[in-house]
Amino acid sequence: MRLVDPSVPGKTSSNKRAPALKDLKGKTIGLLSNRKLNADLLLQETAACLQQRYGGRILEMAHKLNPSAPAPADTLTNLTPECDYLLTATGD
Repeated sequence: MRLVDPSVPGKTSSNKRAPALKDLKGKTIGLLSNRKLNADLLLQETAACLQQRYGGRILEMAHKLNPSAPAPADTLTNLTPECDYLLTATGD
């Protein structure tokens, strides 16, 4: 068991949001599934609708190993240079 003192300030984060895209026209879509039932289908159909409307291409779907855990850093790092935006979904 690990005890945490709630009165001690936590670490400050240097994470920042990516700048908003001006539009989706011609952009590359990344897909990240959590492997729950219907998540893959939801992602594929959503990406197809976006591609039909805005063009661009859809990357091969990446998968998390555990639906309740964050995606491994290397999974996200590998997707980052390839896609302009990423879709993720929870199925069931």
